[in-house]
Amino acid sequence: MIHEPPPFFHRGPSPLARLTFFALLAIATMIADHRFGALEAVRLSLSVLVAPLQQVAGAPAIAFSRLADYFASQDRLMQENRELKAKLLDYAAEAQRSRLLQAEQDHFLAMTPSRSRFATDGVLAEVLAHGRNPFVRKLVLDKGLTQGIKAGMPVIDREGVVGQVTAVGTFTSEVTLLTEKDQSVPVMLTRNGLRAIAVGSGKDGSIDVPFMPVSADIQNGDLFVTSGIDGTYPAGLVVARVTAVEKNTTYVFAKITARPAAGVDNHRFVRILTGQRPPPAPAEARAEEKRPAKDRPAAKGRRQP
Repeated sequence: MIHEPPPFFHRGPSPLARLTFFALLAIATMIADHRFGALEAVRLSLSVLVAPLQQVAGAPAIAFSRLADYFASQDRLMQENRELKAKLLDYAAEAQRSRLLQAEQDHFLAMTPSRSRFATDGVLAEVLAHGRNPFVRKLVLDKGLTQGIKAGMPVIDREGVVGQVTAVGTFTSEVTLLTEKDQSVPVMLTRNGLRAIAVGSGKDGSIDVPFMPVSADIQNGDLFVTSGIDGTYPAGLVVARVTAVEKNTTYVFAKITARPAAGVDNHRFVRILTGQRPPPAPAEARAEEKRPAKDRPAAKGRRQP
């Protein structure tokens, strides 16, 4: 009986033979796939199986990229936000300056003779400061004797009468506001032509209309304008609007309060009216002018025809 040891290694085809076989098999498979698409279904099946593995493997890289983009976007947005805020502040300052210039331009145009209802000679003046007297409200203007300004000239803005020039220097002048106690203006109601005297109350920026009988036809909201009979203020300038009328039959006169129409605290520029009206002719001269020419006495030094 022959006992042979079991073989430890099973010897098959040689390595060269196996290499040749698999090489030929690979070439045949490639030719079949190239010519006939034999492995198309295999590739699709493998792509379905491999796709989740590819997503899982690429997830960390995608997450890191998105996180980096997020922080970069945040930095960029914060930088743009700071730049936009700086630009907004610049634009806000420019807008405020433009609004101021537009308001001043409108104010100038409203006080020019061609567009204003106060179409008379005048000088535009800038308000430099308020008066130093704490008990009397006054304005200091940048026009004086060198510009032909004189004491007594009325001062207006585009809304109405502001006051009157009471002191004049070489280059500046001082205006007492219409609401002060020592200021009075002959006025007239536009609704019915009733004449009165507007006097500054000297308090809370209001105007009183004293010595008006209780029976006077005055109502809240009535508008007072200058009557022009004093020779200082031209006729038709807006003075004030009635705000309160108190009539008590136990008193002879009514208590009438008005609010000035001019915005004395709202504008930097006012207009000083410099136009002078000719003095009224004496009564004798007016009567002489009305007489027919043939009845007038001959002038001295001339012979009658």
